[in-house]
Order: sequence, then C-alpha cells, then structure tokens
Amino acid sequence: MNQGLRAGQPAGSSRNLFSGNDLPWPSPPLTVAAPHWTGSFFEVGSAQVRVLAYDAAESNWSDNLSDMHEAEAGRDHPIGCESRRMAVESMQQLAARQPLRILDVGCSTGFVMDDLARAIPQADLIGADYLQGPLEKLGQRISGLPLLQFDLRKCPLPDGCVDGITCLNVLEHIDDDTAALRHMHRILKSGGIAHVEVPSNPALHDIYDQHLLHYRRYRLADLVTLAKSAGFEVEKATHLGFSVYPAFWCVKKRNRRKLSAPPEEKAKLVVQQIRATKANPLFSLVMRAETTLGRIVSYPFGIRCVVVLRKA
Repeated sequence: MNQGLRAGQPAGSSRNLFSGNDLPWPSPPLTVAAPHWTGSFFEVGSAQVRVLAYDAAESNWSDNLSDMHEAEAGRDHPIGCESRRMAVESMQQLAARQPLRILDVGCSTGFVMDDLARAIPQADLIGADYLQGPLEKLGQRISGLPLLQFDLRKCPLPDGCVDGITCLNVLEHIDDDTAALRHMHRILKSGGIAHVEVPSNPALHDIYDQHLLHYRRYRLADLVTLAKSAGFEVEKATHLGFSVYPAFWCVKKRNRRKLSAPPEEKAKLVVQQIRATKANPLFSLVMRAETTLGRIVSYPFGIRCVVVLRKA
C-alpha cells in the first residue's frame, strides 16, 4: 500500500506522486531555465511555481463550470465512478512497466489522479488541464502532483515521454480534436495506451451540452476513425451507460425542447438533473453491474463513447 494512502481514501497532500527526474520538462514561455520538479513544486530559475503554465487563453470550459461540476456531481456520481474505474483498468494494463508514467489530460478536480494513485501506486503521475485556476486549487490539495497548463492542440511535452494517457470528457471541448489526438499519439511511448471518453450521439446535443460548452457529441464509429487517422490502434471501442440509455434518450429529447430557453433556466435544469441521477441508488447498482460485464463485452450504444487506444 502506498505510504500516505489508506484504502478508500483519496491521494494525500504529502506524498510525491512523481519521483522520476528524467522527464525534460519544457520551459514555459519567456523563460530560459529548464524546470525542475522538487516533489512539491517546480523550480524555474529562481522562481518556484506550483503549475507550469504554457498557453493560458480562453477555453470552451470555465472555472465556474469546474466548480459547479465538482459541487454537484462530485466524486460519487455513479457514472463518474464507473468512468474512472474503466480508465484505471486501462492504465493497469501498463502496470508491469518500470518506470511507468501516466498523464491525466483534463485532470480538473483530480479524482482520476486519486484513483490512479491508489490502484497503481508505483506510477509517476502528471496532471494537465487547459484552465490554470482548477490546477492551482488541485495543487493545494495534492502537493506531490506535478501540474501542467497547456492547450492539447499544441501540447509542449516531448515525443514519447509518457506510457499512459487518460482523457475523460475533454475532446468535446476542443474545436480541433484531430490535432489533440495526434499530440496524444506523439507523446506516448511505443506500446503506450490512451483511454479516451466522450459524450455519445450527436442527435442528443441539448441544453446540457450547451451549458457545458460542448462543441459536439460523437458517434463511436467516427471516434474510432478519428483515432486511427491520428495513428492509433484501437484495442476496444464500447459505450458507457448502455443500461440506462433509454431513459437518458428520453431526457435528452425533452431537453432539446428547451434549447432556446434563457441561460439561467438551462443552468438550473442541468443542476437538477445531475442531482437527481447522483441521488438514485438504483442507478449506481446498474452502472456497476454494467461495467463489470463490460470487461468481456462491448456495448453498441450508451451515454458515452469509450475507446482504448494503443500506439504501435
């Protein structure tokens, strides 16, 4: 068991989650000195920074949305729990690698990082996001985690520097998702794995997608084609939320009638729906059973598309 971690608890703030010093961290803009990770912060020349920031700009996400999602969905929302479980299981395929380096793109609240630290304690973990505000907040909670702010379309990390990538509900916020996937492929080592999850079915783009600033929802076949065009081999292509999809479809179709509603009304309805699904104990049981069976089968439709990608 990891020092500083107890079963069922998130990663603590005192353990260094990145022990290797061989990664050539790119220098942020307007700096010359190469950054050095101390175990608690980055040293950049004479400066000490918690987050290495490369390309802060407007994003199709916001600090307010991060706060809302953390407050309402939190760590225990059933679909979020199963989403992270699937991502961790993909990364566990790499557990025999020594050393093992995993990057979580869109780490936001850090819940994926917590689960990875418990499940694969020997892994060196890196968190990345487009927004610096949530990263600074995460850095206060987990001091031993190196954090990077960058635009995935212009990822500054060097070629072949990580073994695994988790990327949950990120690509739908990026206008050029092809460029994002190509950078993910570039920074993976040979044989490395990327676990990618996105919302499914473009026909169900509704007020939830509007409020959360989604550029798109995906067809699984289109996501597979996109991943292959970026150079990946597709190990698995499935859906999450297959068992509750009929009810989800009905809610989404009803929500589409509100597309012209005022933003305040949309925001209120989104929060209500997140709370309702989080509080449903049957939803949790059904989702857990689905992902257990999903280890041996692939689902033809669902709430989210999930692909496990490998770099040859």
